[in-house]
Amino acid sequence: MDAVYSALVGLHLLGMAALVGGWLAVEVGVRSGSGSALAPGPVMLWGARLQLLTGLALVGLGEATLDKDYDSVKIAVKLVVALAVVALVEIASGRSRRGRPVAPVTVHVAGALGVLNVLVAVLWG
Repeated sequence: MDAVYSALVGLHLLGMAALVGGWLAVEVGVRSGSGSALAPGPVMLWGARLQLLTGLALVGLGEATLDKDYDSVKIAVKLVVALAVVALVEIASGRSRRGRPVAPVTVHVAGALGVLNVLVAVLWG
């Protein structure tokens, strides 16, 4: 089970990199003029989804088989933030696919919340 847990940690980190990296790529594209609109790309979308799913799997596996002792409040905060990120990215992505305008604040907040979730993971005791 330790190998599966480690693989999930790796996927979780890749999801974080895709989410935050996708957000930064959108920002750079818009600011440089190469992007036509502020909309999340598929990398950001799948990164958000991967973060949520692997985070749930990590906590479930850790609690069920590896006797990990998680801080329930920290996990709850991270779950709420992750759900908000996924919701915002899904909404923005859906609007973009339908050719409807995307409120820039939606993408900015999703990216900032992704960074917040990383900070909560690292800095919360």
